[in-house]
Amino acid sequence: MPAIYPNEQTTPQAVLISVDTGEFDVEQSLDELEELSRTAGAQVLARVVQKRESPDSATCIGSGRLEEVRDFCEANGGDLLIFDVELSATQTRNIEEITGVQAVDRTTLILDIFAIRARSKEGRLQVELAQQRYRLPRLAGMGVKLSRLGAGIGTRGPGETKLETDRRHIRRRIQTLERELEQMEKRREMMHRRRKKDGITTVAIVGYTNVGKSTLLNALTDAGVLAEDKLFATLDPTARSLTLPDGRSVLLVDTVGLIRRLPHHLVEAFKSTLEEAAQADLILHICDISSDEAGEQAEVTERLLGELGCGDIPLLRVYNKCDKLTLAPEELSGGDGVFISAKTGFGFDELLRRISKMLTTSSRRMTLLIPYDQGGFAAKVRENGKVFSEEYVEDGIRLDALVESRLLRQAAEYEYKES
Repeated sequence: MPAIYPNEQTTPQAVLISVDTGEFDVEQSLDELEELSRTAGAQVLARVVQKRESPDSATCIGSGRLEEVRDFCEANGGDLLIFDVELSATQTRNIEEITGVQAVDRTTLILDIFAIRARSKEGRLQVELAQQRYRLPRLAGMGVKLSRLGAGIGTRGPGETKLETDRRHIRRRIQTLERELEQMEKRREMMHRRRKKDGITTVAIVGYTNVGKSTLLNALTDAGVLAEDKLFATLDPTARSLTLPDGRSVLLVDTVGLIRRLPHHLVEAFKSTLEEAAQADLILHICDISSDEAGEQAEVTERLLGELGCGDIPLLRVYNKCDKLTLAPEELSGGDGVFISAKTGFGFDELLRRISKMLTTSSRRMTLLIPYDQGGFAAKVRENGKVFSEEYVEDGIRLDALVESRLLRQAAEYEYKES
């Protein structure tokens, strides 16, 4: 009987490369790129930074520095170059020809992690759509690379056995994925409308990647969601019921983590996932208070929330990982946020109290008398809230309804009070 040898997967040995044009903090960005590389399963051997006014159009960094990188890889076993910028197909081809080492960029690395993390059908379709859209303009110049079997960083994809070289095939695949996701989006919109109609209050957990969102969801609801000390540990949204101190039940939704310099097309690809925040009655913005970059991470998160149209939704900052600080509990108070430790449960009572307080104005039960010529507003109340009773009287439509926060101001004009 012939011997059977198991396949041995070796850890990629990576060199991180960045161009310092002064547009962003290179060292912070490389720190994050190193975390991304670790999450994708690579070991970082070295970092290379070159100051330039702009990346070289042919090789990103200068050809002389690239030859130094080639020599380093030959001497130290480097087999992967990860660039902290987006590479064109021509740059990728030239870099690989000069160095003899596989080259990927930041976006490809993030997509690779998404491919690993996606669990739901929609998440996997979103990943593949983002990958195909990213590859399509890069077909010219990539040549035989696209026919490789997916086996390592930069080549993984959910359900794929190889990467197609035919541009028409990729366009057809993109169209198919878009149609499937469009159907899922319609079902999700129906679900959101049903939640509103049933009077379900939604609280979305958002924040930078790896700040402890999933750990908090697990601690509050026993959700059993994967929580790892890695970037993008959670990709698909998870919703669980949470009972507040006043007895109300709300739906607590965990969302994908955000990251600085997240390419716009990746935000678009996961817009449906992030829409859970846009549809929420309250947003919990989780911040890692133990991080030296907490302030910048909070700015990145809230800027992206603004781009997603979440600017008018009430937001509560939640400062997590207080267990890593040396301050006494009584020193962690005040300000506009809540201080907690999702790991130990510190601060949970105050967090739940603040959620209850902020949600008191998110919806309100009212009796309305809406004139018949304002029937469109009555339809909005029915669609976005919950109607307990409805009566057609001489002066208009009398509704006993739970009115959603966005309609409260207009609803006040029609509030009915018996004399």
